[in-house]
Amino acid sequence: MADPNPPPTLDAPPTSPPPVAEQNQIRSLDDAIEHCMGEFGWKQFLQSTLVSFAWFFDAQQAFITVFTDREPKWNCNNSNTSCNVNSDICQLPRNSWSWDLPTRTTTISEWSLQCATPIIRGLPASSFLLGSLVGGLVLATLADSKMGRKNTLVLSCLIMSISGALTAVSTNIWMYVGLKFISGFGRSTIGTCAIVHASELVGKKWRGKVGMIGLILFNLGFITLPLIAFLLREYSWRLIYICTCCPGICYSLLVYFTVQESPRWLFIKGKKEEFIKTLKSLATSPQHLNILTESFFENYMEEADKLKEPHLYSALKILVNKSWVFKRLLVSMIVGFGVGMSYYGMPLGLGNLSFNLYLSVALNAVADSLSSLILFFVIGKMKRKRSVVGWALLSGICSVASVFVKMKGMQIVLELLSFFSTGMVYGVLLVYTLELFPTSVRNSAVSMTRETVLFGGFIAPLLVQLGKKNEFLSYGVFGVTIAVCALFATLMPETKGRKLFDTMEEEERNTQEVKNSVNSA
Repeated sequence: MADPNPPPTLDAPPTSPPPVAEQNQIRSLDDAIEHCMGEFGWKQFLQSTLVSFAWFFDAQQAFITVFTDREPKWNCNNSNTSCNVNSDICQLPRNSWSWDLPTRTTTISEWSLQCATPIIRGLPASSFLLGSLVGGLVLATLADSKMGRKNTLVLSCLIMSISGALTAVSTNIWMYVGLKFISGFGRSTIGTCAIVHASELVGKKWRGKVGMIGLILFNLGFITLPLIAFLLREYSWRLIYICTCCPGICYSLLVYFTVQESPRWLFIKGKKEEFIKTLKSLATSPQHLNILTESFFENYMEEADKLKEPHLYSALKILVNKSWVFKRLLVSMIVGFGVGMSYYGMPLGLGNLSFNLYLSVALNAVADSLSSLILFFVIGKMKRKRSVVGWALLSGICSVASVFVKMKGMQIVLELLSFFSTGMVYGVLLVYTLELFPTSVRNSAVSMTRETVLFGGFIAPLLVQLGKKNEFLSYGVFGVTIAVCALFATLMPETKGRKLFDTMEEEERNTQEVKNSVNSA
């Protein structure tokens, strides 16, 4: 029996052409796609949320070393009178003290790294972020080129999760560091792919909020980590990796078989049949698909080619050719470096504070979640430049103050306020960077900014280890760095409420108009 409502094809005209008024409203590729999908529906919500859930597993691997590589508490053996809790453990005979928990609970105790140099002890966390840095440069072009958003996201999650699970069979620190590097290399494109893919599955009005959903899920993954670590605190650190990585593998397979590819990417790659199939599955109403005739592709293919995002390496040439856009990129990267050092460094340094580690990590995760939740509702009303500078200065002041305040309760309050402020800066910076650059280079500009965030995170674990003897070298440096770096944002234009442009020419023309209006005022 024939299907009474056959899907639209390229070979036959639609059974009922769209009204003329409706056609006149379709002025761009975005208008056409949004016309078919609608602003927001349950299918889009489920698809974009599932894509964004990659942030959940990303957060667990980003901060897992807080527990797996911590230095356990130790006590003196009763038979040795020369030992006390204030002694330097490295100056005591090995038989004069013992760990409170079994040696298998952390890498430090299992491999006797308690007296290793700060560089060696901070190397696993730094190696993970170094892998992310390298992977961001090597894998950055995949999502825009042959593999697409979905397949690149799946590949990244699989590499991160499988290498993370294999970390559990490490026999020494060097094998451990190597697998952490591979895990970081894989996760490098998760954040970018997830936020870009999710935003391309919904209408314009929901794109900013969908981005915040990703950050909220990142924080949810962060919150669950101390709970998992607490439940497994007397077991091997290897079990923590297995319990966090195996679900990530299952998630990757789920995304591969259930999530649709970005319709925008399919269109600019000329995959017309897949493009129609995807829009059909996401469409809020079947008659909206009537515009998908051959003439539609002819009318918008030129625009699709114009909006097609170049890969990272060709985009870099575009970004450095003009002084005004290079200035924006450089400032975004400087601010990103300061944010990354604090955002990754402060949770890793919680073991240096005189507060319960599990509780302090959980409180940090709650603070970060609160910042993302607040941004979800108020990001549309916030001045970008003022918010970045203001929250960064507050973060810096509180971070430095936590070094000099010795009251246990007040110290953790200052640290939490600092981390909350850093989360606010991070969220606003992502949106700010998206708005500063035109569509043609936007993805690459965001990728470069995230690279500097990761570079700041790469340095942070080394400072954390140095901060075990001098707290200013960790939280003091974090605070000064984020405050100083954020001041560079004063050199950038405000973007709140401003129209987003597609090409470099449109962005440059608007920049010149704003500059002329300021000079004439």
